[in-house]
Amino acid sequence: MGQIATIKEIKQLLQQTDDEKAAAPFREDGRRGVQAELKKFDRKIKQKQNEQDLWQEMSRYECELHDYSYIAGVDEVGRGPLAGGVTAAAVILPEGTYLPGLNDSKKIPKVKREQLFEEISSCAFVGIGSCTPEEIDTYNIYEASKKAMLRAVQELPVQPDYLLVDAMTLPVEINQMNLIKGDARSVSIAAASVVAKVTRDREMCELDRIYPGYGFKANAGYGTSEHLEALERLGPTPSHRRSFSPVRERMHSKS
Repeated sequence: MGQIATIKEIKQLLQQTDDEKAAAPFREDGRRGVQAELKKFDRKIKQKQNEQDLWQEMSRYECELHDYSYIAGVDEVGRGPLAGGVTAAAVILPEGTYLPGLNDSKKIPKVKREQLFEEISSCAFVGIGSCTPEEIDTYNIYEASKKAMLRAVQELPVQPDYLLVDAMTLPVEINQMNLIKGDARSVSIAAASVVAKVTRDREMCELDRIYPGYGFKANAGYGTSEHLEALERLGPTPSHRRSFSPVRERMHSKS
């Protein structure tokens, strides 16, 4: 094409390809619009390479464990909120899976997180487990998180022969590795992190519908100023964790 191509044609071409050779004929084109499109193209290529590098780095544990058939990543979300349960997920990614942009769910924008949730759900073995606010109050949040993780593993449609667990050792007779900050170090744990977070966020949206006024859809049950003000004004819901001090203190102040 060279100078004959319009800027619109060049833009469409560069949007449709990841081949750097396609951009070569336009590198000497002095038009501002062409150079602007080349900068967008270069950013796209760099992002793609960064995603590939991150995937390779976060796959090293799974690669080292290649002798195992079903490696499950296990993670939980919801330890800190004042309301709602704690949710865990166990995910077994099939060999050869590649999910660009997968990372610790807290580092992923919501739209991308929802997209990854659908991709993971369609290609992987997934198990989801949870513990209710009542169980959290009974067992404490650490033990409830562990129980939720165990339930997630038990809900997998296939039996895993190795577990990669985020910051926890589970009482099961399955070989396992405890990884601190595992959701940023293992693709399997990161996938579990995404599934657990999206699942819990959707549950909190439903609680927001049932118990309006606390801002559950926006704060996911965490102790924001809006949430704490609502607790003072309305008192706790059945979904609040009464063993958590901000809830317990406001219960006493209401009595």
